[in-house]
Formats: sequence, structure tokens, C-alpha cells
Amino acid sequence: QVHLVESGGGLVQPGGSLRLSCAASGSIFSIYPMGWYRQAPGKPRELVAGISSGRITRYADSVKGRFTISRENAKNTVYLQMNSLKPEDTAVYYCTMGEWIKIVTGTPNYWGQGTQVTVSS
Repeated sequence: QVHLVESGGGLVQPGGSLRLSCAASGSIFSIYPMGWYRQAPGKPRELVAGISSGRITRYADSVKGRFTISRENAKNTVYLQMNSLKPEDTAVYYCTMGEWIKIVTGTPNYWGQGTQVTVSS
């Protein structure tokens, strides 16, 4: 069984930065793609960023140039560096793991519990 635990969320002012972390249990981390999803109130979940086992990345158009996804296999951890944050980035952010096709189509095998990010002055 895989467990994903997110951390690093919080309240930040517009223009600020946050780094989310997701620690995964198990020995399969290095072979699986990872992704970050988010869900704002009243909106569907959306893929924010994904990273394959070979470190190929994909980003939502709304975050390109501001967010960076990375992974550190030795620590079973994936990160989401978020810069130039906007109020519309406010959402619960979820860490996910699964086959690439599942990551990019909204059906990852595993989900974390989520961490709240609030961008407000």
C-alpha cells in the first residue's frame, strides 16, 4: 500500500512563494510518475503539474513559468515550487502517484489527503 503525505501549504500574500512537499511510502516511488492536482471551491479538480520517472514534466497553462515540479527519488519525495502566487491559485493541493496516462487524465492510482494553499492579502 502506498501512502502520500503532503506538507508546506499555508497562507501567503499575492506575489509570494510556497514549496509543497509530498513524501511517499514504499519502494516503488522511483519508477512511478507523480502529479499535483488542485481543487478550488466549486470547481473540478485540475492537474497542476506532473513529472514522469524520467523527469519529463507537464504543466497546466495557468501555472507555466510560475510553478516547478521536481522529484528526489533518494527521499521518496516530490516537490511543487510555487512562485508569483495569485489569489486564483487558492485551492486544496493533492499529491498523486500512478501511471503517466492516469496522472494526465485525472485518474491517478493514489492520492494524498491534500494541503490547503490560500493566497490572500
